[in-house]
Amino acid sequence: MTTSYPDLSKIHGLINDLFTWPGTAAEWDAYRLTEEQIAHYNEYGYVSGIKFLNNAQVDALNEELAGLIDPEHPGNALFHEFCSNESSDPNAVLFHALGAWRITPAFHDILWNPAFVMAASQLLGNRGVRFWHDQLFYKPALHGGVVAWHQDYSYWTRTIPMHHLTCWIGLDDTTTENGCLYYVPGSHRWGLLEKPELAGEMNGLDKYLTDEQKAEFKPVPIELKKGSGTFHHPLLVHGSYENKSENARRAVVINVFADGTLSDSNKELMAGATPIPKGEPMGGQFHPLLFQEPAGA
Repeated sequence: MTTSYPDLSKIHGLINDLFTWPGTAAEWDAYRLTEEQIAHYNEYGYVSGIKFLNNAQVDALNEELAGLIDPEHPGNALFHEFCSNESSDPNAVLFHALGAWRITPAFHDILWNPAFVMAASQLLGNRGVRFWHDQLFYKPALHGGVVAWHQDYSYWTRTIPMHHLTCWIGLDDTTTENGCLYYVPGSHRWGLLEKPELAGEMNGLDKYLTDEQKAEFKPVPIELKKGSGTFHHPLLVHGSYENKSENARRAVVINVFADGTLSDSNKELMAGATPIPKGEPMGGQFHPLLFQEPAGA
């Protein structure tokens, strides 16, 4: 599908003043994770409670999201995927879309948020950070649907090696009542599991687990203030329950991998994206390098 709407994926860098790119190694240091945070990620498969956005940035993103959820938005054709309800149940709505960074400036520039890219580089072993894809999730008040237990990399095996990372950022306060994220600590050591339907039965993963894994399946809720978020390992089992509250639950997810990750398919890696031949490094218009450790840092 073609569109005359400007495609912001052609611009690899900040386009407005919502975020400020640090100019020195010392300025970057303000965004580094602590050794304790990195150790927590390595042991449990996640690190949470990281402040990514101030209130003005959250407001700008939510204003853009209010327009993007409309299928008649003039930039809609630029989404790689767009589901007004990924669930088949009209009473359990899960809005889910990939590609917002191509359409509106705040969702474009959040990829170059210094608080995100510096921490992502650390968790990837101080490697360059290359963009995989973004996601929007929106659970409306009172009848927002579930995201089934799953591992992210089970949907990403068209890229190798597995050197990926997910960042989940809340655009609302997220609680157990409105469908916050849940993690299964330590499950990143279980190896690659089969993938369930993302918005299907909450426990669709259960049939793929061993008795030992079932015994270790002890989810913990990740409640967050708006503008805060979490990183998790590509094999960490996670999901979220329905939104039964009177408050919406909106989030943006940024998925990245270490620079040097390869394509493992000759097909389109995402609808509308230029195919990258199998065995070739990921890059180009749709997978820009977001961050490289500054010299002397």
